[in-house]
Amino acid sequence: MPGRSDLKHRLVTRLQRHLANPLNRRLPFQTLLETTGRTSGLPRQTPVGGRRVGESFWLVSEFGYKSQYVRNIQADPGVRVRIAGRWHHGTAHLLPDDDPLTRLRALPFFNSTAVRAFGTDLLTVRVDLAD
Repeated sequence: MPGRSDLKHRLVTRLQRHLANPLNRRLPFQTLLETTGRTSGLPRQTPVGGRRVGESFWLVSEFGYKSQYVRNIQADPGVRVRIAGRWHHGTAHLLPDDDPLTRLRALPFFNSTAVRAFGTDLLTVRVDLAD
């Protein structure tokens, strides 16, 4: 029998996949993380919240290793991030030893609040930007 966090994960990902993400991807200044699909090899764009600090972009995945974009990063860490309407190439790093709750305090408030509310297994991700 699935646990509460499994049910929460299924409900939130269904809402994101079919409603929130398609709408957010259309917003010109929404931050997007583009990974390569680990099975299809096709580009996959996911709206994310985070912050650029120097030559790195930081975000926290609300479902950790269950997130499809995290699984894609594990297969191929080469990503692109659209920040303020401009695309940047980079290399993503999963940081399980970083404290995601502390990290969220340094990231944009609205997204951090949603990640804390809906997330079940937080994971910090850092993208080292190449350009």
